[in-house]
Amino acid sequence: MYKGYELPPLIKGKLLKRYKRFLADIELENGEVVTAHCPNSGSMKGCARPGAEAWISQSTNPKRKLKYTWELTRIDGTVIGINTLVPNRLVKASVENDLIPELSGYSRVTSEVKTSEHTRLDLMLEDDNKKPCFVEIKNCTLVENGVASFPDAVTTRGQKHIQELVALAAGGHRAVLFFLVQRTDADTFTPAADIDPEYAEKLMQARLKGVEIIVRDVVFNLDTDPALIRLDRSLNFFSPD
Repeated sequence: MYKGYELPPLIKGKLLKRYKRFLADIELENGEVVTAHCPNSGSMKGCARPGAEAWISQSTNPKRKLKYTWELTRIDGTVIGINTLVPNRLVKASVENDLIPELSGYSRVTSEVKTSEHTRLDLMLEDDNKKPCFVEIKNCTLVENGVASFPDAVTTRGQKHIQELVALAAGGHRAVLFFLVQRTDADTFTPAADIDPEYAEKLMQARLKGVEIIVRDVVFNLDTDPALIRLDRSLNFFSPD
């Protein structure tokens, strides 16, 4: 039985600083300071507090410049997933194990599907008895006062994905934008109009044009071996003011 996406073995420490977008200095419990790859290129607003608990993984690839990867942090009691590769893997595995009711009943799941000359989307779901369903997955880590929002920085790439989904919906396909809130302290979700008003406007228009919005948060289990992350609640979507 599928219990969740397995995280790599985790090493605990605390964050000293995140800098140059892709670097984070972590002090391990034995006092050693290591530089880890930060796999989140966004602003990470509210998620990179110096002194916060942090967990890193260690790569066995000898060709990697940095052998450590920053995986998780904990701020004000809330565990937050840092690795932006996890949402795609988690959502795909959840679809394959029929754990997302809105995306159930498909027999084939393909990753990284080219849908136009310059655009790829994260998943294509197919079944002989259904029209294809295209899914773009977005990692959300910005939460303020119980409200999750995306993006945490202006994203022209994200705007392009919305336009692609709108075109697919107009062509008769299912088109889904899946926001994966990689933390546990949100109750609702809204586009971050204060950060990227154009993205928020395009998203609201896309809903009117047939693009489906799914928002789910996660639950972490750090006490198992390996540690796990799995989908949890559906969050309500509401329009920005």
